[in-house]
Amino acid sequence: MTNGYTDIKNTDMMLIMGGNPAENHPCGFKWAIEAKRNRNAKMIVVDPRFTRTAATADLFCQIRAGSDIAFLGGVIRYAIENNRIAHEYLANYTNAAFIVNEGFKLPEDGLYSGFDPATQIYDKSTWNYQEGGDLSGAAAAPAGAHVAHAAASQSQSTGGQLEKPGGMGQGYQGASPAGAKATESAKPTPPLPPNAAYDLTLQHPRCVYQLLRQQYSRYTPEMVERITGIPKDQFLKAADLFTSIRKDGDMNKVATVIYAVGWTQHTFGTQIIRTAAMLQLLLGNVGRAGGGVNALRGHSNIQGATDMGGVYDIWPGYLKVPNPSDVDLKTYLKRTTPTASKPAMWDSFNYWSNTPKFTVSFLKAMYGDAATKDNDWAFHYMPKVDRNYSWTELWDRMYTGSVKGLFAFGMNGVAIGPDSQKNIDALKRADWLVVGEIYPDETSEFWKSPGITPDEMKKINTTVYRLACAGFAEKDGSMTNSSRWLQWKNIALPPPANARLDQDIVAQIFLRVRALYKNESGKFSDPILNATWTYTDPQHPSLAEVAKEINGKALSDLTDPKTQQVIKKGQQVPGFAWLKEDGSTSCGNWIYAGSWTEAGPMLARRGTEDPSGLGIHPNWAWSWPANRRVLYNRASCDVNGKPWDAQRRQVWWNEAAQLWVGNDVPDFKPDSPPKEHMGPFIMIPEGVGRIFAPLAAFADGPFPEHYEPFESPVQNPLHANQSTSPVVKKFKTPLDKFGSPSEGFNIICTTYRLTEHYHYWTKNNPMNVQLIPEQFVEIPVELAQELGIKGTDNVKVTSARGSYVAKAFVTKRIKPMTIDGKKVYQIGLPIHQGYRGIQEDRGKESKTIANRLTPTVTDPNAYTPEFKGFLVKLEKV
Repeated sequence: MTNGYTDIKNTDMMLIMGGNPAENHPCGFKWAIEAKRNRNAKMIVVDPRFTRTAATADLFCQIRAGSDIAFLGGVIRYAIENNRIAHEYLANYTNAAFIVNEGFKLPEDGLYSGFDPATQIYDKSTWNYQEGGDLSGAAAAPAGAHVAHAAASQSQSTGGQLEKPGGMGQGYQGASPAGAKATESAKPTPPLPPNAAYDLTLQHPRCVYQLLRQQYSRYTPEMVERITGIPKDQFLKAADLFTSIRKDGDMNKVATVIYAVGWTQHTFGTQIIRTAAMLQLLLGNVGRAGGGVNALRGHSNIQGATDMGGVYDIWPGYLKVPNPSDVDLKTYLKRTTPTASKPAMWDSFNYWSNTPKFTVSFLKAMYGDAATKDNDWAFHYMPKVDRNYSWTELWDRMYTGSVKGLFAFGMNGVAIGPDSQKNIDALKRADWLVVGEIYPDETSEFWKSPGITPDEMKKINTTVYRLACAGFAEKDGSMTNSSRWLQWKNIALPPPANARLDQDIVAQIFLRVRALYKNESGKFSDPILNATWTYTDPQHPSLAEVAKEINGKALSDLTDPKTQQVIKKGQQVPGFAWLKEDGSTSCGNWIYAGSWTEAGPMLARRGTEDPSGLGIHPNWAWSWPANRRVLYNRASCDVNGKPWDAQRRQVWWNEAAQLWVGNDVPDFKPDSPPKEHMGPFIMIPEGVGRIFAPLAAFADGPFPEHYEPFESPVQNPLHANQSTSPVVKKFKTPLDKFGSPSEGFNIICTTYRLTEHYHYWTKNNPMNVQLIPEQFVEIPVELAQELGIKGTDNVKVTSARGSYVAKAFVTKRIKPMTIDGKKVYQIGLPIHQGYRGIQEDRGKESKTIANRLTPTVTDPNAYTPEFKGFLVKLEKV
């Protein structure tokens, strides 16, 4: 979240898509209701189903699953055409004025400039800014002028490293793709120009604003209706209502966008979120109380897991992982540390320029005294990521035999999917499996899945180790919620019987492996032998000690040259501003620096005071970074440092003190006066919000474009010859099958969660099972009538990958839709049941898994599978 749960109460307008917070985030949703009650805030809900969230909305639009970019793109067009944009914000706080290189082509035919059909890779060198100064009024090539074809684009390139679909995006730090071999002849990515050309009048035909306008000119209300199924008049009501906050140039009001995994779980999920961010920048809603783009996470610590490097292509704190081309630390830092790119008259804080400080401090936390200047701070100890190691890639490699084993802690890999049968078959081929859980689940007993015969079971040679772990109430530690709040929790009761804490199990494994390396040697043992493990009880590490290690400490006396404040050797650092690249500090995660200081655990605070009344609660827990509650809050003020809305003041420029001050922690260089025109988006090299995402920030385009889900009942109305994204990642095993309408797969299926269950755990809890005892399929009344299905009838849902059997839940919550002139039905499946649980063990369940149906096809940026829109058949059984 750019903002936070409690901040939602400050909004005047809510657009809720890709999520159902009334049912899935009820504690957070109360702040949306508070905004309606106390501010008369309006709520727009756009969803394939009429949910409990929709029941509280001022306007509900039923949308076809997977068509969100078309809806949002249509709203962008409406805002531009009706002059409902934040002009001063747009020109000064975004890259709308930046001029894009000649040769860049918009995807009128479904392809951006630089696409190579042979490799299915984009050469992104044209996706860059033009070098130069003020080009206001200068002659230029027409907007969208482009290279004739992919080969010409590559021959004229100034050098763009090719990126495989699913490869690691280069993002804010300019990292080259994972999997790119150092020996390959790919050209280095061209840098962003230090002096970007611009036109503050926003009239230059190749300025970002004009390209944005051209890109979404095709997203007319009529086209939105063809793609999404939302009637034109209803879409116009939604667009008019949401953009009404900028009617007549009003900057007092603010809107928020709220979403969840209904957006992320598509082959273009990252770009859906990008479209929402672009819309919010266009309307001037980012950085403001009641604004932002706010993700509601699916677990209590999803945010924390990602912060700590829980995905393969980042280190903690979103530092990029090294790849084989990074032969030393200097090379790595040159590749991953951005330089500012902006109009010469502007300033950019470019906070990622501190990457060397964060990196060296992280390496010191990892290897302590073994990390020295002479050995490059032990940089060579760290793995160099040579390929895509995302979720679907690992399961695919297990299926094909190159991954031999799996540790699964608190993660039901079979049920999570996609294509659970492929995951089951992969585990059959593994040598070993270790599962740490509180219940037996589909993964720990994969050999009991429906369809496996006793004879086949005897042929499975996988050795399975099942470890009883502690539940969340049986261990202490912190969780980082969607608001970026680190909150410490205490143990409610000890683990039962032989169950152990997760960190104790990990400690046992690590210490035994290290002992093996020490006693028997082994190839390149240094990273194992020299890893820091200095806990008071190495066998049972205290999570409080781990949290302090993550915060970081001084390894020698430090003095602030401005304030003369001294941090003694061994003391906790107060924040990331103290981190050094000379080896004098250690820090396990720079964005968490300040969470556990010499004053104690900031994340354990429970102060409820809220002096501003804005829901900031500065003494409740601790929010990264620097206890800041709203990111980019400098943008809550105009160019002179005056808040857009005096009633919701977050930060402001204090002329007398010559400092930025406020109710929140300013997300800005504190002593940079407005006259310096430093951009408020301090983590971006340009210093401004990116409406146009340059170079390799995204694998599939610098602007979002509507592509169809990989399985779709229609061809793309925008460009039928390029219906789906050209860089989607798919796999080639015999189990990777895809359905089409010509084969009878003509019903759209989406998956969702219920209030009454929590993922795959609560089917083991009698009270939850009483509420929802078995799985069901939500079916529109009209479809049920066509097929002769009545409520509670047994039905079978079949995709190209398998079948799912459950009771029919016939409902008016999903209506038939007209998509590009074709009648289309959608159905819904809750995800929670499987073949292990109370009802399953009693033989009262069909024992099929919802993700038996979903395809293994992923977003090329975040590698998230497409759970939320795929094709099925439906029949009564």
